[in-house]
Amino acid sequence: MSYHAVHPMIKSVEEETIASDAVAKEERLRKIFRELDSVVVAYSGGVDSSYVAYVANEELGPRALCITGQSASLPAYQGEEIDRVVRQFGFRHEIIQTEELENPGYRANNPDRCFFCKDELYTRLESLAQARGIPHIVDGSTVDDLDDYRPGRKAATQHAVRSPLIEAGLNKSEVRELSRRATLPTWDKPASPCLSSRIAYGTTVTIERLSKVDRGEEILREFGFREFRVRHHDKLVRLEIAPAEMERILRKDLLEEIARRFRELGFTYITLDLEGFRSGSMNEVITEPAKQVKA
Repeated sequence: MSYHAVHPMIKSVEEETIASDAVAKEERLRKIFRELDSVVVAYSGGVDSSYVAYVANEELGPRALCITGQSASLPAYQGEEIDRVVRQFGFRHEIIQTEELENPGYRANNPDRCFFCKDELYTRLESLAQARGIPHIVDGSTVDDLDDYRPGRKAATQHAVRSPLIEAGLNKSEVRELSRRATLPTWDKPASPCLSSRIAYGTTVTIERLSKVDRGEEILREFGFREFRVRHHDKLVRLEIAPAEMERILRKDLLEEIARRFRELGFTYITLDLEGFRSGSMNEVITEPAKQVKA
């Protein structure tokens, strides 16, 4: 269903203005896709790439090919969510295997790790697009990503990947609002970057560690938590819980059970981060000069 068919009640003039701006930007986005004519969408299943896939599919139909790169760094539950969205909205979708774990630069897990991951993905998408005669690759980057430390943007530039959300001037909150109007189930989905982003810089990325993180986050999901991160620091695991959910995890019986489950995963120390969930907290150890050099 297109957002044009959905008419939610607007609660304030400010919200109405924001919504109006977002709709105008979406029209620009649709125009961009019509001009591109045929695209490969780098589709991770997150909020932003799902919205890109949705608009591309509406404007281009079968000339929009959504590709998901599958590896040990993709959370298991995310693959299931991708399947549901693809079926619901009729995306033309394929899965390819990526081998970023074969790259020593990726396994070393330095602050530029994301570059090697995206370079692997875009290299494979480039080959696929050329073989299919598709001239453009697009991603789900928004204008908010321009102000964050994103080494993967360098890989996107090197592979001439277009970012139509940025070109249309859309930010993350606007993408969520437009996704809600389009009835995309991802509209309020918490951000979910790859599992490697949960492993402390300098700790080698391995399939075993990725599996521990994936299983750890599934434990928190089983207990009903919605927004969180399991941060892997070798023998220590640091749990970040959204402030709105922090009170519940502080129950003694729940803490004891969670600690027991994480010890079963092989962690010696189980800690709760008192600052709660915050996206990109692993980047707090990176100095500003290092960010500028790596970007």
